[in-house]
Amino acid sequence: MDITQYMQALGQQAREASRALARAGTDQKNTALIAMAAAIRASAETLKQENAKDLAAGKAKGLDAALLDRLTLTDARIEGMAEGLEQIANLPDPVGEISNMNYRPSGIQLGQMRVPLGVIGIIYESRPNVTADAAGLCLKSGNATILRGGSEAMYSNQAIAACIKEGLKLADLPESAIQVVETTDRAAVGELITMPEYVDVIVPRGGKSLIERISKDARVPVIKHLDGICHVYIDDEADIQMAEEIAFNAKSHRYGVCNAMETLLVHKNIAKQALPSIAARFKEEGVELRGCAQTVAILSDAVAATEEDWDTEYLDKILAIKIVDSLDAAMEHIHRHSSGHTESIVTQNYDKARRFLREVDSSSVMVNASTRFADGFEYGLGAEIGISTDKLHARGPVGLNGLTSQKWIVLGSGQIRR
Repeated sequence: MDITQYMQALGQQAREASRALARAGTDQKNTALIAMAAAIRASAETLKQENAKDLAAGKAKGLDAALLDRLTLTDARIEGMAEGLEQIANLPDPVGEISNMNYRPSGIQLGQMRVPLGVIGIIYESRPNVTADAAGLCLKSGNATILRGGSEAMYSNQAIAACIKEGLKLADLPESAIQVVETTDRAAVGELITMPEYVDVIVPRGGKSLIERISKDARVPVIKHLDGICHVYIDDEADIQMAEEIAFNAKSHRYGVCNAMETLLVHKNIAKQALPSIAARFKEEGVELRGCAQTVAILSDAVAATEEDWDTEYLDKILAIKIVDSLDAAMEHIHRHSSGHTESIVTQNYDKARRFLREVDSSSVMVNASTRFADGFEYGLGAEIGISTDKLHARGPVGLNGLTSQKWIVLGSGQIRR
């Protein structure tokens, strides 16, 4: 296979399909989504059989238990894919929505209309359910998409792709509206991210090395985040019981996710009172605590933190703790070490909360809440294509609106500029 020719062909087909999707109405898109869900349920045994091939190959390659778990399609996960598509069908359609209409002195009426981005390339690893989720979100937002899953899920992804095509066909939409790359050749990624004539945006979902490579080499705009170094700051005017619950949930609800707390900041005036009970909760969970010198003096079980700890996304049962002198010191630490994902302050002081919201420059900033809420479902988006820590276009959880943009529309009655 000539990879360049193959990817160019996918790109051209996607560009043509994007025009058809721009014409598609909400009912037609929803019909496709519901038909995809039905096809996935009807093909459950086939999906598991194809998934078994990927699992066998993964075990032969020595994939670890965590990767194999993410790769596995169980009955519950297959049903989850189907339900996810149905949930997307029930979400409001953002395409064509008109806002900010107003009359200008000339008599023209001016507003903004929400429109698809066009063609979205999505590059992801391991989890085959992303194939269905991404396809559904892109379709509902009116975008054609090219999906390039990891080689470890090739059989699973192609089986899901067959269900997607069945849904598109039933709704009389072009099958090329959602294309799953059929080669494991890594050169396909290099082609996909350098086709600005066909692809409007790239969304990478995977490890840091993958996202760094795509960000470096892409000639197409990228919606991404590299790390989830999230902070919780316990202020000296915090409710200690509330602070303990928030900190424990932010770290221990799930460890291997990008919105888990990695560094806990505690005001010096409250540290001796708050830290022992918080540390006891973490000890019960087997969480290793790495602290600054002041922290180690208070917590005998904590080990000394290094400078590297403040810049590490552990995704594991490890937590860095630092005692700070003030709100300003906490915000300065966040400014220096945050990845721009999510930060939270626990305080009963309204003015401090307002300062934190204004001055902390992350995609989600919270007051008296766990960082685990930084999620598309929790934000009422229904689903998300990922989290963006970029500042342009989309920021934070990216749902249907994040997969669209706005264009200006002008309504006149014969006006000419004088």
